[in-house]
Amino acid sequence: MTSATRLAVDIGGTFTDLVLEHAGERTTTKVLTTPSAPERGVMAGMQLILGKAGLAPADIALVIHGTTLATNAVIERKGARTALITTDGFRDVLALGNESRYDQYDLKIVLPEPLVPRHLRFTVRERLDNEGRVLLPLDEGEVRALAPVLQREQVESVAVGFIHGFINPAHERCVANILGELLPDVPITLASEVSPEMREWERFSTTVANAYVQPLMARYLQRLEHDLRNIGVTAPVFMMLSGGGLTTIETACRFPIRLVESGPAGGAIFAGTVARQCGLNSVLSFDMGGTTAKICLIDDYTPQSARSFEVARVGRFKKGSGLPLRIPVVEMVEIGAGGGSIAHLDALGRIAIGPESAGADPGPACYGHGGARPTVTDANLVLGRYDPQHFAGGSLTLDPAAARRALAGHIGTALRLETEIAGLGVIEMVDENMANAARVHAIESGKSCDGRTLIAFGGGGPVHGTRIAEKIGIDRVLVPSGAGVGSAIGFLRAPIGFEVVRSFYQRLSRLDVARLNALFAEMAREAAEVVAQGSFGAETQETRVAYMRYVGQGHEIAVPLPARKLTGDDVAAVRAAYDAEYTKFYNRPVPGSDIEVMSYAVTIATVAQAAHEALPEPEAHQPAIMGTRKVLDTTTGIASDWPVYEREALEPGACFSGPAIIAEAETSTLVGSGWTGRITAEGYIDLRRRSGFRSA
Repeated sequence: MTSATRLAVDIGGTFTDLVLEHAGERTTTKVLTTPSAPERGVMAGMQLILGKAGLAPADIALVIHGTTLATNAVIERKGARTALITTDGFRDVLALGNESRYDQYDLKIVLPEPLVPRHLRFTVRERLDNEGRVLLPLDEGEVRALAPVLQREQVESVAVGFIHGFINPAHERCVANILGELLPDVPITLASEVSPEMREWERFSTTVANAYVQPLMARYLQRLEHDLRNIGVTAPVFMMLSGGGLTTIETACRFPIRLVESGPAGGAIFAGTVARQCGLNSVLSFDMGGTTAKICLIDDYTPQSARSFEVARVGRFKKGSGLPLRIPVVEMVEIGAGGGSIAHLDALGRIAIGPESAGADPGPACYGHGGARPTVTDANLVLGRYDPQHFAGGSLTLDPAAARRALAGHIGTALRLETEIAGLGVIEMVDENMANAARVHAIESGKSCDGRTLIAFGGGGPVHGTRIAEKIGIDRVLVPSGAGVGSAIGFLRAPIGFEVVRSFYQRLSRLDVARLNALFAEMAREAAEVVAQGSFGAETQETRVAYMRYVGQGHEIAVPLPARKLTGDDVAAVRAAYDAEYTKFYNRPVPGSDIEVMSYAVTIATVAQAAHEALPEPEAHQPAIMGTRKVLDTTTGIASDWPVYEREALEPGACFSGPAIIAEAETSTLVGSGWTGRITAEGYIDLRRRSGFRSA
């Protein structure tokens, strides 16, 4: 499929990015997202990009899509009216959580409200023990009696989660069969399918969230597929998953909760691909879009991954203040610091940024669509960092006067600052927010930013990249070609893959190898069936992971396992691997303690493409300057004329020094005062901090 015409579509909060690859050539475009009907923006973008490439809809062989629609539905509480059916006595698991507090000393702490209100949480009599044996048979009469209640309450989606249902799903499946007959138009989500793992709060929360967004996502995906077919696109459509793989629309409609971080995951894959191509085994991915900024650590060309994620946090940046989702995700930190993030004064009169965003409608004040509050984009424009006539590839003309009015009216006048200085304050605050997020993320991951290369992309990443690097002590920034639509390019590099997780508690000292091998075979079959729908016969590989902990501990560590039939002789090697992983986190193992294996994960995915061969070093030369632009330097506070280069005119080997601007269709790269740059053999912008240069 690599030689076929492929289209990637990434719907963000502000822009919808499209990338078309055909015959070795890449065409890109950006259009404003249409929040009320996202497929309209997609179709408008397709018309533009196909016109640019001179292709017809029927020429497309594959469509890959990622969207924030599911995430936004949960955050904005705009999902379906959902009910939960659970075991008698466990009605309030969603509200009780795990009884932890994300702020121990806040006497007025606000906890996230469950997606299902208490009056829509129903219980039925049934009970399984921790090995899946039936202690109390399911009362099918109670289940049937719920049907008219659900109809009366106008429930649009149902989540079913029973205690220990992840071990034996029989009762959950029986409920689905009964309600499927009585309420055929109401989708039903089973916890044993969405999140078959122990810990009922996380499992129920994930199941409810899936049910909450399922009708919305199914309708959207069906509309999109219908519109694509109407214009002549006959190609299969695949969806980007939060864990970095691709899956079919059918699977996405069943498990839409796995799409919540699909766009950011594409960006991390893009950065990992660039890192592999350039031989950089330790990088920091920095993806700044119109609504959020995403930061991800990538080692050995692979983004960090996790098994859980929080959405809709009520405490800004506070871990534990959101709704837990137990799904495979690319691990990153995401903050409300995009181009559309709104600047305001907090209660102490300080400049603060976000998390509220102007989005695409009405957008920043400079868009001229009715926005009146200042955003990061407005501040960048006032400082001279953007060309108002060529923003977003010329598809949108910016209004500098509107940006100045917004900054002066909401920031400058109140602080008695000139408008340009108010804009400088906004940019410095958003840069510090992002730099601080990178520092905290590295520390929480037990790693450091030192010695890493920052890969900057997204519409705003190259604009803020060198300043972020200065703040966190990074001396090299790489801006790949196509940086403005990096996440969409990442979609085209993602493997077709699917992960299956199962809880199966065992002590390592008494490991039942035969049962474990049978479980792995079942999990591999399930994953392979999903992948086969889109792999087109491509070579696949299987990876296995066990989640283990010392007896008595509360959290697990992931340990890779060999993807083959295990024997009793492997137990000692697994023990040694766990001790080694534990030592990485806590400096030493715990000798003599037995180990509990809590869960297993099996992933089937198509094999990644081999790394590109290194290209010869191009000959250095000085490029021509396209023009100049007056820019206020956020480091020195001095306004001066910066040379402007046209990226399309920069050949490999072109060398330049900051301050400078490199303009292109979807973004601009700012080369700070203390930086030098060159165009690599791959066509990437390689920025290096001058020796001894340290900014304020």
